[in-house]
Amino acid sequence: VWDRQQQRTVLGRFGWKAGQPNLNQQNADAFANDMGLTTTLIAHDNCTAAQTDCLAAPHGGEPEVSDNILASVLFYSRNLGVPARRDVDSPAVLKGKSLFHQAGCQKCHTPSFTTSADAAEPELANQLIRPYTDLLLHDMGEGLADGREEFLASGREWRTAPLWGIGLTQAVNGHTQFLHDGRARNLLEAILWHGGEAEAAKQHVLRFDGEERFALLAFLNSL
Repeated sequence: VWDRQQQRTVLGRFGWKAGQPNLNQQNADAFANDMGLTTTLIAHDNCTAAQTDCLAAPHGGEPEVSDNILASVLFYSRNLGVPARRDVDSPAVLKGKSLFHQAGCQKCHTPSFTTSADAAEPELANQLIRPYTDLLLHDMGEGLADGREEFLASGREWRTAPLWGIGLTQAVNGHTQFLHDGRARNLLEAILWHGGEAEAAKQHVLRFDGEERFALLAFLNSL
């Protein structure tokens, strides 16, 4: 993907299709496309010629979000704490963890990493984290395809969504809608929408009996 600051192509990590190279550019893109606010990274409003109201909207300065504010948002988002897991010793959760690996989910939802020694902030270096993602693109099949390419990602490819904190979705967001367009009403539906490279894992889950599915969901909700 294109790194606006370095002015070169680099590996993407953030966004549904890994379309952003780093957290700062992800934040600047959110300011621009979600809120209509400019930064030094994205200095122009994303208005087409047909969007007359957008073009006529009041301007808040150049840029509207100062570098100091952008840096503060970066510091905040970079240092957000991960919620603690719940019910980690529950028999159902432990069984669900085993079933998660048995189905092969961990092949993409990689449980843990150690952060690099040269992290942007010393406090973030050499930290064991458990995001349950490989941060890579995968072909998820025609069922989830949106037909939209983003840099080198095809319409069928999606970055593996991190699972840490997913069990608190209802408490935080007030709903349990999952996947890029919220089509899945719960975690089991989200699993059943998996295809492509994840087809084998989905089929494995489909062979679970009711007790095993309950345990798998208990594990996911503990994250």
